[in-house]
Amino acid sequence: MKSITQKRTSKKEVAITLDDGPTEYTPLFLDLLKKHNTKATFFCIGQQIEKYPEIFKRIIAEGHTIGNHSYTHPRHMGFLSASKVRDEIRKCDEVILQYGQITTHLYRPPFGVTNPNIAKAISQSHKECIGWNIRSLDTIITHENKILNRIIKRLKKGNIILLHDTSQKTYKVLVELLVNLEREKYSTFTIDSSLKN
Repeated sequence: MKSITQKRTSKKEVAITLDDGPTEYTPLFLDLLKKHNTKATFFCIGQQIEKYPEIFKRIIAEGHTIGNHSYTHPRHMGFLSASKVRDEIRKCDEVILQYGQITTHLYRPPFGVTNPNIAKAISQSHKECIGWNIRSLDTIITHENKILNRIIKRLKKGNIILLHDTSQKTYKVLVELLVNLEREKYSTFTIDSSLKN
């Protein structure tokens, strides 16, 4: 199973991906992205969509790309059978369709875990498996500057950056990151657009 972890491009462009939402923090991220005229890819958890349907609708209304990030984001993802993984993907798809009136062919496994069962489920669900090549560690590192520096020193054309729209801390990191990208003349792409090339 091949995960897409970057875009082959000669342009100075990167993808901002935000996992595990929608959450109460997501509107902050949406305001910020709008201010910078930037589109991101949100990998949403089905249960979170049910909890914050209006925020989910706003993500779509503002032109961002939606990806499936499973229904419950199980902690023991690597131990699930193919059919259980398929159920997680299907249930999230149903919620995305119910609240967003859209479908997505993008799937990011919780924790980025893949194994033969998960690979089989992804392929049976006709999804593209989306990874990343800059892991910000924003859920682990406590200092915003450390997270920001970790991303900036790894920046290259076509990078897919993993962030989470789940905290004020990551919001502050994104504030600085967007300024830095503009200063360095980077544009952004969404994951669906990278698959069309």
